[in-house]
Amino acid sequence: MNTWPVTIRFQDLSELDTVAASLLKLGENVSVWLFDGPMGVGKTTLIKKLCELLGVQSIVQSPTFSIVNEYITNDRKVIYHFDFYRIRSEVEALDIGIEEYFDSGAFCFVEWPEKIESLWPYPHLLIKLNSDETGERVLEISEVKV
Repeated sequence: MNTWPVTIRFQDLSELDTVAASLLKLGENVSVWLFDGPMGVGKTTLIKKLCELLGVQSIVQSPTFSIVNEYITNDRKVIYHFDFYRIRSEVEALDIGIEEYFDSGAFCFVEWPEKIESLWPYPHLLIKLNSDETGERVLEISEVKV
């Protein structure tokens, strides 16, 4: 049983395998993950590592212009990766069928979730990424049920 929030700290990209594996264990029963943090903090880099550990063989990149990318794992599971940085309103997310993606049961990794806050499903995993003055990355992870 987890005690929320959980904080993970790491200094170097060489630690990313361990960080991603820990996140997958923490969030194994939650399909929608919201990645909140400033530009350049490493949201996409972390999502790339999560996808790699989940068995995605294709190139994982931020869907900044397409809004959503779909990846297939080695065992034929689907992962959806969203980037809402460029949307102007939640209506755009509704137009692409965000609710159907969230209801699919597939992992949905969402960058810039604050742009669609009223559409967040429950439960979801909220991952707040920041860096401190030394460059150490700090992840605060919470499972939000209501």
